[in-house]
Amino acid sequence: MKHDVEASQLRIALLVRAVVFLSAALIFFGLVLYLATGTGGYENGGCPVNPVLILSGALALKPCAVMMTGLFLLILTPILRVAVSVFVFLKEKDYLYVAITALVLVILLVSLVIGITG
Repeated sequence: MKHDVEASQLRIALLVRAVVFLSAALIFFGLVLYLATGTGGYENGGCPVNPVLILSGALALKPCAVMMTGLFLLILTPILRVAVSVFVFLKEKDYLYVAITALVLVILLVSLVIGITG
């Protein structure tokens, strides 16, 4: 049982590390695009804050949107960690921690939605 917990924690750590590296790569790529083009890709130096506009701008290789995608991934990293932990606790049949972690996940998601819409 202890080995399963350690293996699960290691997988979670590797996943979080991969997301952080992807985020850093996107931010760096967006910065390179910005330095190469001299513009963020939007008029008046603006930058999108709506996730849909960020994603569509990133797909269009607009430097500011690419960097914002990296930042958004970085913000989502702890939420991803908590979400994966729910499944780990479910696998371990530790239902008290499933409930606690699920509650924390709901609070994080509600906070994120309020932050995006507010």
